[in-house]
Amino acid sequence: MPPCVTRTTLRRMTYFPPPAEELRFLDSELRQLDARRAQLLARRAWLVTTLQQAARPAPPVWPHGPTPPEASSHSEATAPGVQNVLLLLGGILLTIAAMVFTLVSWGHLGIAGRSLVLGAVTLAVLGAPVALLRRGLRSTAESVAGLGLALTVLDAYALHEVVFTAVDGTTYAAAASTALAAVWAAYGTALTALPGSAAMRLPHPAALTVAQLPLLLYAVALGGGPHTVTAAVLLTTAFDAVVALRVSERAVRLVAVVCAFGTGGCGVLAAGLLSLGAAGPSAAARAAALLLLAAAIALGVARFAPRTDLVTGTAAAGALCVVAGLGGVLRVSAPGDWTVPAYLACGIALLAAARGPKAMRRGVALASGVVQAGAVLWAAPAVCVTLLGPTAWLRYLWSGVPADARAAVTADTSWPPYAATAPLILAAVAAVLVTAVRSERWRPQALTAALALTWAAALVTPTALQLPYLAALLMHGLAVPALLALTLPAPAARTATSLALLTSLSLAFLSLATEPATLAVLASLTAVFAAAARRGRPAPVYAAASFGYATALACAVGASADWRPEHVALLVLVVPVVAALVAARLDDPVTTVAVEAAGGVAGLVAIGLAVTDPPLLALVLSLCAVIAAGTAVRPDRRYVGYAAVALFVLASWVRLAAWQVGLPEAYTLPVTVPALLVGTLRRRRDPAASSWTAYGPGLTVTLLPSLATAWGDVEWTRPLLLGAAGLLLTLLGARHRLRAPLVLGGSVLALDALHELAPYLVQMTDALPRWVPPALAGLLLLALGATYEQRLRDVRRVREVLGRMN
Repeated sequence: MPPCVTRTTLRRMTYFPPPAEELRFLDSELRQLDARRAQLLARRAWLVTTLQQAARPAPPVWPHGPTPPEASSHSEATAPGVQNVLLLLGGILLTIAAMVFTLVSWGHLGIAGRSLVLGAVTLAVLGAPVALLRRGLRSTAESVAGLGLALTVLDAYALHEVVFTAVDGTTYAAAASTALAAVWAAYGTALTALPGSAAMRLPHPAALTVAQLPLLLYAVALGGGPHTVTAAVLLTTAFDAVVALRVSERAVRLVAVVCAFGTGGCGVLAAGLLSLGAAGPSAAARAAALLLLAAAIALGVARFAPRTDLVTGTAAAGALCVVAGLGGVLRVSAPGDWTVPAYLACGIALLAAARGPKAMRRGVALASGVVQAGAVLWAAPAVCVTLLGPTAWLRYLWSGVPADARAAVTADTSWPPYAATAPLILAAVAAVLVTAVRSERWRPQALTAALALTWAAALVTPTALQLPYLAALLMHGLAVPALLALTLPAPAARTATSLALLTSLSLAFLSLATEPATLAVLASLTAVFAAAARRGRPAPVYAAASFGYATALACAVGASADWRPEHVALLVLVVPVVAALVAARLDDPVTTVAVEAAGGVAGLVAIGLAVTDPPLLALVLSLCAVIAAGTAVRPDRRYVGYAAVALFVLASWVRLAAWQVGLPEAYTLPVTVPALLVGTLRRRRDPAASSWTAYGPGLTVTLLPSLATAWGDVEWTRPLLLGAAGLLLTLLGARHRLRAPLVLGGSVLALDALHELAPYLVQMTDALPRWVPPALAGLLLLALGATYEQRLRDVRRVREVLGRMN
């Protein structure tokens, strides 16, 4: 192609079909693609079906009879399961039969027959598993062996009833359980030596289960007391622990673990109850010895346990037993107030005595933490009473100085028993957290908890020691600035802020006992939080707290001067004024919002105080409106102007109500006039603004209440003035082509005229014959039907004229 040919020439030479032809071509191509796709999908489905049939195994060929249904191949129980159920039921039935024979039919035979029958049956049943094992019937052998073990129990019972009738039942049960445990263990060992007996799991676990009884029964038979019986249970636990750690047979080890936990839990519980119920040093020492035995068993298990979690758990259990034992000895030797500190001292000493592997030391530390947490929970009621108890002074405002710090917080509640050492407990746990927790992961949380515990210990000290009331005030008062002055990381700083606010609230309530204390405390809190807001990071919180206490101080000053609540409201308004002035000078938006919110709350308090005196309430609302209007002067707070207008309107309404003014226009015109002025200014700035937006709200506020009142007014003055106003608005709307004044004024004028002409219309209706209204209606319909098209054209023209209006 010669280079002289331009792109424009090439574009003109290219052929493009018409749209209709190109559309037909595209539809044809799409139909061909759909047909080919359907053909390929059908071929793919056939191939998948063929492959699945080739992979499926061929059904068996049955020589006689039809093929069994396919559903029969889905059995609900396996063959071994059915076998085990049958063997278990058979063993149970045979055991029941043997029991019935022994207990019921025993008396029909002589001594020789009894011995012969039981001995022969027992030996036959115990020897049957040997033959069954040689044939490979291990499950059947297991079931028969269980029956033989049950028969040995019946043999022991029979021997007691025939031969050893003079022996005490408990002593015989102890000896029989010992003999049965030995016989069953030997029987299981003998069966284990036979070929194919590896699956015999019943004799050894059964022997271990029976072995739980001898020591306990011997202790009871010998007349041992609770300490002796508990020692027997703990020794049994030690035996179970040794078996669980040394025996390799899985079934025996599992039974040993279960028995060890069961007997160990019972033994520790019994020893703990004996320690708590000990009345003297001797009983406490014996209970402590039992708990130390349990601790030795648990720590021995932790030393040789194969799993880390088991090491940690058993070490923690052993350490708790040590604390319970030593603490019980200290408890009977110390006064009641020092019981919990004694246990806490033992728990803290565990940290220094922790030795061994890491998992074991972790368990001991966990036990120490449990003891310390329990001590803190025991001291928590004293802290709650100290913090929440002063709220009762709202009922006994300025009633006088309490007897001491404890009386100041227990005006409506009681002090927890044995809580005099609560400060010591809290301080000790805080010291442990600071010194013992060194991990980088848990160090911040430990320091935060230590801060909270130290704060609680400081606040509880005056009440726990029954110091003077002034000491409690000073302790609370010093705690607030101390918490505010701390420089801490983010989590601890938030905790310190929360504690400071909580302490300040408790201090404010605590100061309500006397008038001077209330004034001094509220003034101090206002100043302290204001200073903290200037230099602290949580400035919004501190600033809001400062203005909140300033509001309370204003109320307290007014009450101290014996002012009436409505007069105190004027003093409280000083707080919103200061808040508005301070907010205008702040740079932080969050702090600004917090200060303004605090000022708004103070304004609401002032309004609530003045609500009983309408004239003063109107004044307070006006002053609040002035404060809001001053805030609305700022460019970023223009929306506050709406609140200012609303407050001004409310103030005027309250004033009119105080003057007993009943005219609705007196309440609505103060709203309508400013609304119309605002609408006029908006129309001047934005000529495209709708008249409904600019003038509709203002006109509606006055016209609708006045119209509703005029319809029930028997005088002629209000309807006349309302009609004149409607006519004037209609003319103004028509003159300036404004839809809102035209529609509202015309509607009010029409309704007002209808109200005035209503009596005459009623009289005219009574004077006319009854056929005149239907006739007039028929003529009207005929006239409308005759000129329907012309009327539609006129209506369309009127609508176009209104549409061109603003």
